[in-house]
Amino acid sequence: MTLSLAKRAERFPDRTAVVDISEERLYAPAETIHEDRLTYAGLSTLADWFGARLGGLGIEAGDTVCLVSRNRVTSLALLFACRRLGATLAPISHLLTPITVERPFDVLDPALVVAEPAQRDLVRSIPFDRSVTLPDLADAEPAERWRAHSDASGPLLALHGDDGQPIVTFSARTLESNCIAAVLTWGLTQDTVAPIPTPLSAPDGLVRLALPVLYAGGRLLLDRAFDPGDALTAMAAENATHLSGRTSVFRDLAGDADSAFTAALEPVRCVLPDATVDPALLDPYRNRGIPVSRVYGVLECPMILAGSDVASGGFAGTDAGDGRDEAAEAASIGRPILDCRVRLVGSDGAAVEGAGSGTLEVRGPVVADGRRGGETAGSQPVGRWVDTGQLFDRDENGRYALE
Repeated sequence: MTLSLAKRAERFPDRTAVVDISEERLYAPAETIHEDRLTYAGLSTLADWFGARLGGLGIEAGDTVCLVSRNRVTSLALLFACRRLGATLAPISHLLTPITVERPFDVLDPALVVAEPAQRDLVRSIPFDRSVTLPDLADAEPAERWRAHSDASGPLLALHGDDGQPIVTFSARTLESNCIAAVLTWGLTQDTVAPIPTPLSAPDGLVRLALPVLYAGGRLLLDRAFDPGDALTAMAAENATHLSGRTSVFRDLAGDADSAFTAALEPVRCVLPDATVDPALLDPYRNRGIPVSRVYGVLECPMILAGSDVASGGFAGTDAGDGRDEAAEAASIGRPILDCRVRLVGSDGAAVEGAGSGTLEVRGPVVADGRRGGETAGSQPVGRWVDTGQLFDRDENGRYALE
């Protein structure tokens, strides 16, 4: 198996890959969705279409293309277009400010910036003069010969931190390792249907779930801007099986009409809240018998620890019944995911053996290949331990909890 979208298009061309649930009109009524389905063959064709136009604009192997956009199917198509070009895609969060949006460009040296028209004000603050909108890119003259046979170990994806720095890079091989780990941890299959309420410019939106679902041959539900009413409607209509997100997602979905929430959650097999989500916000999900797998990760490694037994249908984490230890539940995360080695380091700098406390460090094939900018700029050697900066406790069963 590879990260190749073309291979999946050959294998199951007519299977739906993405459903765009964005509202057709800017001020559409609440809880309305505009369905725009794209098959795996269609997504692969779109990647070729964008690749030819990027090639026509002079993009070649080794170049970096920045993308400033909300969640659109073009974000995914451009990633695979860059893979076919041997280029690097660097999604820039539309949530950055005119000041912080400069930070990624202090590190990146892009050959081109692509932006959706809605981000024109943010793009004006970017210290870079070669930019095109998505409509401009669509009108570009395509190159006849543009594909490159690049080294798979080169960077395919560059992601930035919440404030615009640092920048970390992932090769296709590293992204595939993350996909395999997610597939095996959460039981993703071709029947998986998952909304992506988190920005695709963020590691927990793109690397933690969107790419693994496509890797497994499943279906993504994309909304340009998260709306709980639209999300619940789409989840019920498409029989969503997995739900991942941050605090606002789990809070806002559960705060909607109870009947709509119940209908949307009926087919859901597990929820994957970020470790920062308050456990109390997960009660409406647990009370409906849905397994919960809290996930902890950092920019360099979007998935490090996760609740166990979700793939087999068991419950991850502490039971939500009466008499639960809320403090323990808030702290407990789980065990390391596949191909992710972790260790605790004490205040003396020595690795902690057995049960104990310390700063969590991580390494393995799921960890980003490089890091640029920030306090520890420079290339990241293969096998290097990455310090998460977070204190954890480890019990005698090998489970980790936030200290």
